Amino acid sequence: MRSPGDSRGSTPVRLRYQRGTVIVEGSWAPFARWDDRIGGYRALALYYSSIRKYLESSGRDILDEVLRLDGVEFRDGVSLRGFQEEALRSWESSGRRGIIVLPTGTGKTFVALKAMARLSVPTLVVVPTLDLQLQWSRRIEEGLGFTPGLLGGGRQEVRPVTVATYDSAYLHAEELGDRFGLLVFDEVHHLPAQNYRVIAEFSAAPYRMGLSATPERDDGLDESYPVLVGNIVYRAAVSELAGSEVAPFEVRRIYVDLSPEERSRYDALEREFRAAMARLGIDLRGRDGFQRLVKFAAKSGDARRALLDRLEMNRIAMNTEAKLLALRRVLAEHPDASSIIFTRYNDLAYRISREFLVPVITHETPKGEREEVLDGFRRGRYKVIATSMVLDEGVDVPDATLAIVLGGFGTARQFVQRLGRVLRKREGKTATMIEIIAKDTLDYNLSRRRRVAVRRSAEGEDQEGRRQARVSDAG
Repeated sequence: MRSPGDSRGSTPVRLRYQRGTVIVEGSWAPFARWDDRIGGYRALALYYSSIRKYLESSGRDILDEVLRLDGVEFRDGVSLRGFQEEALRSWESSGRRGIIVLPTGTGKTFVALKAMARLSVPTLVVVPTLDLQLQWSRRIEEGLGFTPGLLGGGRQEVRPVTVATYDSAYLHAEELGDRFGLLVFDEVHHLPAQNYRVIAEFSAAPYRMGLSATPERDDGLDESYPVLVGNIVYRAAVSELAGSEVAPFEVRRIYVDLSPEERSRYDALEREFRAAMARLGIDLRGRDGFQRLVKFAAKSGDARRALLDRLEMNRIAMNTEAKLLALRRVLAEHPDASSIIFTRYNDLAYRISREFLVPVITHETPKGEREEVLDGFRRGRYKVIATSMVLDEGVDVPDATLAIVLGGFGTARQFVQRLGRVLRKREGKTATMIEIIAKDTLDYNLSRRRRVAVRRSAEGEDQEGRRQARVSDAG
């Protein structure tokens, strides 16, 4: 039985690329729809490999003009550790498609570099920040002896190996779609976003690799991974690698009370907020509860006031004076530690900088100043730095031994990223993360949600793993 539009014969089926799509002339193909404008079938370039496999299995002759890729010569100077080689083999045995999940600081970049060296095809690396773009560029030059093109941050050079930001790759997706055989998506959890997914959809690249420490998304869009880049093909939890590949670590939690004045203000706001939620009929326990509140706030004064009340509750809980007192005690207990203090709000980060006389990095910090602070931290000139959320992802942060968390979101991703800042292995080192949490507040609830990451990383570990990764609470 013939497929719709299929006509067997001597005329080959022609495949060609056009602005993010594959044109199929001379045959029907899966994923393709008829386009009267061209007198043929058209499909997203994403499905190029599937279309070609279908035509080959149907015995059709193919005139393939989609990808015209020259080989790329690399100098392979990349050595992999055992778990990294295992991750790469899992990806290769999965058709050279899929996502590799490794903790922050365990060398996901090197796995991708080795894949590039083995394939020797034009490669597009997509990253979320300019800092990561430059970091990848350096690693490609050092490990593979190839100077890549850069797309983003004012640079517009596309070469057989190119490192692009997600923003720039999205803007140029139609032009890039037929130029690369391998796509590498660093911090792949960004990819399913409505705009960024176009990078994968408009590309005919048959080989795809996603890298992340925490690929799961709260909005459910991670369900699109199998189509865009492939399934998760390898995962190693922090606790599995603790002591062998990363530093053994300890997570401690210190609980503090709001002052009487803070408690009175917090409770009043909470009562107002709960009453507003009841009037609006919103249950924040559902997956989309908070999104519904934000949507309502665009047209309802009651919802806007409720949203502002919740933001103020968060500020009180995360900026309480008791946290600063606890912070002072923690720093006194660890005078020799290289410490990063994480906050949720810029104003608290700046206050810590003033009161504790330590450098601060926020999204407002000029690039030159940020590089000076990080270099000073790397060289030991600064023992402590404070930051809001700018060091969570996309910045090459020097080795630290102590992470102190005064506030954040309730995501597993943020927990793992911040823990990863202290996990770099060094002889005799034990990494420590200390969360300072306000009792009976939203801050406490967010911390409880973050614990999911610890439980997941502990699942299936052996007794040695349990000794290497410890979690404790302190009142």
